[in-house]
Amino acid sequence: MPLARISLTKGKSPDYRHALADNVHRALVEAFDVPANDRFQIIDELEPGALIYDRSYFAGHRSDDFVYIAIIAGRPRSTSMKKQFYQRLATLLADAPGLRPDDIMVTITTTERDGWSFSNGLAQMALEEAA
Repeated sequence: MPLARISLTKGKSPDYRHALADNVHRALVEAFDVPANDRFQIIDELEPGALIYDRSYFAGHRSDDFVYIAIIAGRPRSTSMKKQFYQRLATLLADAPGLRPDDIMVTITTTERDGWSFSNGLAQMALEEAA
């Protein structure tokens, strides 16, 4: 049940954005224990200069292709699983759309199960827990 918010500077092609979104989801499925049909993503394309970041903090050198990915997850994952996810994500995004690992930043935030309503005014995850 993660929600991925992907932020990048405007100007990339639809194919680029599609590959970016597909491989973020693929990494979540392969390395973060997410069901294949559990896909919720937001792509924010920002005007040049609206995505402000240090070019070298904890990285080699970030370029203008820098992408920030914020994952909100409904349950905690182990540090080991998070590390595997980060590695798989960097590998997949290097393949398509061709992002350099230095240009990928990820944060993961977790919520309580009752912090999600998928539809109909229900807290489906809390109902599942109570059952």
